[in-house]
Amino acid sequence: MSEFNPEKLSVTYLPPASIFHPIDNRRYTLTHSDTTGNLYLSIGCHYDSPKINTQMRDEVLAEWRREQGQYTLCGMVYVSGGEFDEKLSQVRFMIFKKELPLALTAIVNGDDGFFTYYPWLLDAPVYIYFESVYEQFNQVLYFGTPRQYLLKLNPA
Repeated sequence: MSEFNPEKLSVTYLPPASIFHPIDNRRYTLTHSDTTGNLYLSIGCHYDSPKINTQMRDEVLAEWRREQGQYTLCGMVYVSGGEFDEKLSQVRFMIFKKELPLALTAIVNGDDGFFTYYPWLLDAPVYIYFESVYEQFNQVLYFGTPRQYLLKLNPA
């Protein structure tokens, strides 16, 4: 995975979520196939737990949160809960950091109709929490705004 190909993205809405709602707690589950390079995005009011590979834990989860009147797209990737040693956790951390722009591009473009109805969300901050038992990988990083990822596919 390195460049976003919209033809390799499959989007599923989990009812009652739709292109229009909800905003609060709208959740994204992004998974992929290592063999085909296909990306699978589920959009719902809950994460698509059956799609998560509990052995690999290489999914990207994200949700819209409203805090102090401002919306934020908050994501999470699982680096290590102790089952991976420090060296492998570092590799996972580096891969996630490298691939997150692609993942965010898939999420934003997969839900582009939603942004048509709520264009102000294109300028909301995106924060990703890297979950790890190793302190150096357990951090929250800023990844810009959804607009940046939409522009990658549709330059002005």
